Amino acid sequence: MQVTIRSIGNSKGVVLPKPVLAQVGLGDDEAAEMTVEDGAIVLRKAVRPARAGWAEAARALAARGGDALAMGEFGNAADAELVW
Repeated sequence: MQVTIRSIGNSKGVVLPKPVLAQVGLGDDEAAEMTVEDGAIVLRKAVRPARAGWAEAARALAARGGDALAMGEFGNAADAELVW
């Protein structure tokens, strides 16, 4: 596929067709990683850190009251013998 390099302010850019972005899994306002490899510009979907977004999801769950214990509080048979 051939694309045209266009002026965008003081920079240059290309328009990436939506089907091409969909093949890589990139959506609107999503971050991507760009590198130059062997004279080629390579655009990749950004790798999200492990557990990214978990804290926000936990807060949202707690706000909805969905963080109650599934089995309630219970102890083990030998708990009385433990010394803390």
